[in-house]
Amino acid sequence: MSTKKSILKELFSKHMLIIFFLGFSSGLPLALTGGTLKTWLSREHVDITTIGYFSWVGIAYSLKFLWSPLLDRFTLFKSGRRRSWMMTMQMALIGSLIWMGSLNPQVDLSMMAFFAVLIAFFSATQDIAIDAYRRELLSNEELGLGSSLNIYGYRVAMLIAGGAGIGLVGSNFWPLQWGQLYYLMAAFMLIGLVTTWYAPEPKLDSPPPKTLLEAIVDPFAEFLRRPGALSVLGFVLLFKLGDALAISLLNPFYVELGFSNADIGLIAKTFGLASSMLGFFLGGVAIYYMGIYRSLWTFGILQTVSTASFALLTYTGAKLVPFASIVIFEDISTGMATSAFVAFMASLSNKKYTATQYAILSSVATLGRTFFSGFSGNMVKTLGWANFFYVCALIAIPGLLMLLQMKKYQVEEASGI
Repeated sequence: MSTKKSILKELFSKHMLIIFFLGFSSGLPLALTGGTLKTWLSREHVDITTIGYFSWVGIAYSLKFLWSPLLDRFTLFKSGRRRSWMMTMQMALIGSLIWMGSLNPQVDLSMMAFFAVLIAFFSATQDIAIDAYRRELLSNEELGLGSSLNIYGYRVAMLIAGGAGIGLVGSNFWPLQWGQLYYLMAAFMLIGLVTTWYAPEPKLDSPPPKTLLEAIVDPFAEFLRRPGALSVLGFVLLFKLGDALAISLLNPFYVELGFSNADIGLIAKTFGLASSMLGFFLGGVAIYYMGIYRSLWTFGILQTVSTASFALLTYTGAKLVPFASIVIFEDISTGMATSAFVAFMASLSNKKYTATQYAILSSVATLGRTFFSGFSGNMVKTLGWANFFYVCALIAIPGLLMLLQMKKYQVEEASGI
């Protein structure tokens, strides 16, 4: 009983609430340059190939390791090293979202692409600062709970910017236009800004890098000296590549099948959030009993099957029951796989270089969602929707096979590093 009280007390502590709201601030911009933006473009009858290319606007998430040392080395103003970067990026995001909302896809498509790239850059930089802040603020005992709350905040933000936002556009309840939705999301970004303003700056266990060269070279050199480092990077790239390719065009797929904005908002986003949360919870419990390695195998296979299952919707059409069933299955499977995958990446980060090394791993992991997803529209035109999802499932197999090498690497890590 006392343990439960202790957990509840920690759950609602000041630090955990800060982490939750910063997770919200981190998750909000992603949907606005991803699924929500692609739904807007689909409703404006933009060509599916062009919509696929819009996946490239998020390339900053895969390149953020290039400038992450700057956040370790420099403090922008007196609020502190982490808080100054977070507040700067949050203000930049608010301004960029307002500008994006003033644009028209039929007239300003190139300008929309430019601002989407800008938003992704500011968002990726905010993520670097928030990830470092979370690691430095929380003790080792708090990291597990803190990471979960960060993900929950992230997912709630994606529900608001994705499901709820899309559902409001043209609805009878509160009929927003697409541009007005982006104005509203800019206002929601104030949650992160206010949280950062009142949050404490973490105390440093060790001094920051004395030179930019030190901040750049040491984290990379330490990681690459490890046995199997390149194999790990290959696995991190491949494990969720097929899933990322499939997810990149789900909203345009739903639109083409004939689902309304309300259907997409309720089932794909709202039900999706609940089932993802369940997946994270089940994944966390399973990892505790099964370990990271066996969890990666089990959840990776489920994730692959769930990717292929979207092809079934091409046969059923715009029917809500199969739609809801497949979305729930996919989100639970992906949630469990993500829990194991994030735990695996976190276990590889040296605490001395957490910000840069985690940025390296997460950058590689997001390549599927950013660079390779840019070709997804061409794949759909060539293969058709059903074969597209089947191929995405096949693409996941090499990542699963690389798990055979990861077991050896984890043994070496446990014994040597």
